[in-house]
Amino acid sequence: MSKLSTSTQLGIILTSRRKALGLTQIQVATSLGISQNRFSELEGRPAQLTIDRLLALSGILGLELVIQEQPKDASHDNEW
Repeated sequence: MSKLSTSTQLGIILTSRRKALGLTQIQVATSLGISQNRFSELEGRPAQLTIDRLLALSGILGLELVIQEQPKDASHDNEW
């Protein structure tokens, strides 16, 4: 499981997964109903992804998105 802190990390994970599956940008873009150029932009700047598009892309790449509470860490108290 990968923990994300930045959109750049998301881009690296998505690109790596696409390549590991042997998929081209054209193949994934076609599945998403967008151009290869637009997909390339999104892969390079994933902060531009909408939630709907991220969920669709995750499905194409066989990934699952999970949102969960952060574990409480006693050494990092978040009190003001």
